[in-house]
Order: sequence, then C-alpha cells, then structure tokens
Amino acid sequence: MKAWLRQTLSRLNASYWFLPALLTLAAILLSVLTHWIDRSFGHEWLSGITWLHDARPDGARALLSTISGSMISVAGTVFAITIAAVVYASGNYGPRLLTNFMTDKGNQLTLGVFIATFVYCLLVLRTVRQPDEAGMLDMAAGGGFVPQVSLLVSFALALLSVAVLVYFLHHVPDSIRINRVVATIGTRALRAIESRFPDPDCGEEPVALEDGGTPVRAKRVGYVEVIDFATLEGICKAQGIGVRLAVRPGDFVHPDVPLLHVSGSCGDQVPGQLRGAFAIGWSRTADQDLEYLLDELVEIALRALSPGINDPFTAITCLHWLSAATASLATRDLRRDADGDPSGDNGVQALPDDFAHFMQRGFGAVRASAASNHLASLNFLQALESVAAGPPSSARIALLQNEARRLLAQAETELAGPALEELRERVAAFAPSD
Repeated sequence: MKAWLRQTLSRLNASYWFLPALLTLAAILLSVLTHWIDRSFGHEWLSGITWLHDARPDGARALLSTISGSMISVAGTVFAITIAAVVYASGNYGPRLLTNFMTDKGNQLTLGVFIATFVYCLLVLRTVRQPDEAGMLDMAAGGGFVPQVSLLVSFALALLSVAVLVYFLHHVPDSIRINRVVATIGTRALRAIESRFPDPDCGEEPVALEDGGTPVRAKRVGYVEVIDFATLEGICKAQGIGVRLAVRPGDFVHPDVPLLHVSGSCGDQVPGQLRGAFAIGWSRTADQDLEYLLDELVEIALRALSPGINDPFTAITCLHWLSAATASLATRDLRRDADGDPSGDNGVQALPDDFAHFMQRGFGAVRASAASNHLASLNFLQALESVAAGPPSSARIALLQNEARRLLAQAETELAGPALEELRERVAAFAPSD
C-alpha cells in the first residue's frame, strides 16, 4: 500500500467529518429509495397493519419538521459536548492524546446519526404535498402525496437517534476516565506489539547497522508518519541496490536530513522514488510508530508525577500498562521492521529497535520522576519484577535489573528515611550487587 494512501486513511480515521459524511450520503440514498417505494407501491399494503395509521399532509409536515429541528439542535449540543470533553482530556492528560479522542468512533457515529436523520427528514419533507399543491407526479394520482413508508423510516431514525443519545451521554464521561484512557492506550500498544513482533524470542537482538552508502535526504519538514517498505523493496529489486534506513516512523525530519543510505549505483530518478516511500506530515501517528503509544503512557505518568498535579496513582496505572507492554516485548523476537517483516529482507534494513531501546522509551523516561515519589518508586520496581517473571532471556533480565539499580541511584537524591530504606531492600532482593 502506498505511503500517502496509508497517511490519508489515518487522517480520515481521525476526522470528525468523514463518518458523518458517509452516513449523510447513506441518508440521501435511503430517502431516494423510500420515496421510490412510496411512489411505486403506494401505502395500501400497510393497511393490514392495525397499529399503523395513515398520516395526513399537515401531520406529516409537523412530524418531519419536529424531528429535523430536534436533530440539528441535538447535533449542535453533541458537538459542543464532544469539544468540551476533548479540551478537558487534552488539558489534563496531554495534548498529544487529542488524536485518541478524534479517532473515537462513538463520537463520530453519534454526530453522524443526528446529521443523517436531519438530512433524511428534510428530503422527505419536501415531497409532502397538499391536494391543492400537487406537482406533476401527483396530478396523475389525483391529489396530494404523503410518503407513508418514508414517514415510518423517519420515525424509526428518530427512535434510533434517541438510543444513540443515551449511549453518547454514557460514553463521553466514560471515555475521559483516566483508567479508561490509559487502558485504551495500553491495549493498542499490546495489539501493535503482537502484530509487529509475532515470533517468540530466539535469544538474538537486532544488530546495529554498518555505516556507509549514499544518503537520500528529505525535502520536506515534518514527522515521518508512514514508511512504505513494499515500495522500497520493489525499488531495491528493480535497481539491484540496497537501502539502510536512517529514520524510523515518528522521527522529525527537515531538508537535508538523511532518510536512508543507498548501497550500489542507481539512476538520477531513484532518489525521488525512494522519497516517495516516506509519508511526512505534521504529527506523529500510531500507524507504524509503536514508540508513540509508549510515549503517551509516559506523558500521562510524567504529568501525574509533576509537582503541580502530584497524582501518583495515575502514574501507577501507567506503570502497570507499561509493564504489560514491556513484558510482551521481553519475550519476542524484535528483529522486525515497522510493518512486521524481517528486517534486512529484500535489501531494506530498518533501524534496529532492541529491548534496551524500548526499555529506555518506557521505564527509562519515567525513572527520574518515579524516583521522587515513594509509592511510584515501589510500583516502578514491582513493574520491573513482573516483567522479569515472564521469563525473558537472561540478557533482558540483566537490563531490567540494571534499570532497578538506576532507579535506586536516582532515589538516593530524592528520598530519605524509611522510604529510601524500603526501596533499597526491594532493589537488593531483585537486583543484587555483583
């Protein structure tokens, strides 16, 4: 799949207009269909249903006007509530979490249902005719026109909208609860790890790449959102060259920053083709960027441990999900590229992401702040112990133990008294000195 296509799909997924636009288009097509049914078959076949009553033009117009007016009013309220929830979440948990709420399908679906119902009722409303205002199609029928089937569908859509409103009123406060926010990020991280690194650990870490090659430099400013490895492999195969990536998804580039290095000779058009495999945008995304999800957990933990907020329990929740993600990484073969393919195949070598790299992005980034809080430091150590219980390889256990020693070294300057003594004992039990 082309990089730009994946980038576009990611942006559509995070938009508040795409799903509502699809539902609105569906409402337009539905209005055409129900109007055709009313014109082609009439409503006599509905007379056998005793609990249904034919509507008159005035009643039909009143019903459709009421539903359409209510729907657009509620849609405005829903949008206002959604924006308020997004502002609250980004202000309390971090602005980079805004994308998570933008991609929330519950909010998009709610807004789309109300707008679609509004559009449907408007389109049906214009087909209602009094006997004295019949159009060309109604003259042949000898009078006005009331689309009975369309009215039933509009009433059903109104009932559906009420149900969606009840769901929305539950969904918004539930979606901004900190435990739910952290769990959503952690679950996405676990799914990304399982997809990218499906094989169990074989005892080998990704090796550092050798220097050399002709650099192909960026021409745009922004973040690397997507790398199209399939395109790179095709170019390498066609040109008989090899490429070594100099960036990974999520890195920031600007003109003259190397994107990759080419080994072998190639034509003048090849560098432009290689650049086309990189989608560069204005923000990071979680499409291929596993570190982005880990950074979101780290951001919430750091904000919670800041002196202005001082909420260690939120930080502990983030540590729990970091431990789950790290434990999953600790037992997997990490020699894969961002698409989950073996790195180095077909002439494309990705930047190596070994276990130490992910440890530093997760626990290493939280260490200094966790060391300043008694509860957070103990749970930090407990999280490391839970990762080591996997069990990972001895080399990865050594990295976990070294991280525990670094935590204690940081805590020596932050804690004192019984809190520091307790941490020393726990660290000595988990990571005894040589």
